Amino acid sequence: MRVLLPGLLPTALSAALTGLVWSPAVAADLNVKVEIPRLNVAEYHRPYVAVWLERPDQSVAATLAVWYDVKKKDKEGEKWLKDLRQWWRRTGREVHMPVDGVSGATRPAGDQQLTLSSDKGPLAQLPAGDYILMVEAAREVGGREVVKVPLQWPPKSAQTAKGKGESELGAITLDYKP
Repeated sequence: MRVLLPGLLPTALSAALTGLVWSPAVAADLNVKVEIPRLNVAEYHRPYVAVWLERPDQSVAATLAVWYDVKKKDKEGEKWLKDLRQWWRRTGREVHMPVDGVSGATRPAGDQQLTLSSDKGPLAQLPAGDYILMVEAAREVGGREVVKVPLQWPPKSAQTAKGKGESELGAITLDYKP
């Protein structure tokens, strides 16, 4: 036979409910791997790259990264951002570079990682919904390419989505989890 001490049940219930009500929200993670291929050309320049999220209506939800020549004298590198035509037309011309946590230097050939969390940065204010991860690359004395990868945010379970470029970009891998 069980005997409950007076007041123990309300205290236990209160503690259990407080844990449910006050438990912190778990942040979702978004990991993007962008492959920048090494091209066998006479004059190779690292590409400028923009990574952003679009809504299905093609409006920009968040700019995640812009890699360009940030160290050029007199901000000369910013002049060439317009070569990232799709990003530039949709949102780039309204952005005043550099942007802390978004802009950075061009990257060498190989796999480049971009890791974001929903509790800070561009994903912190992102409402739930369907999006398209857009990755655009443009290279001096080279070409331009855009790769699109659809996703749903926030993820309900761990997921992987992939896209592939044909010239200026290689494999784009998106891993995201709640």
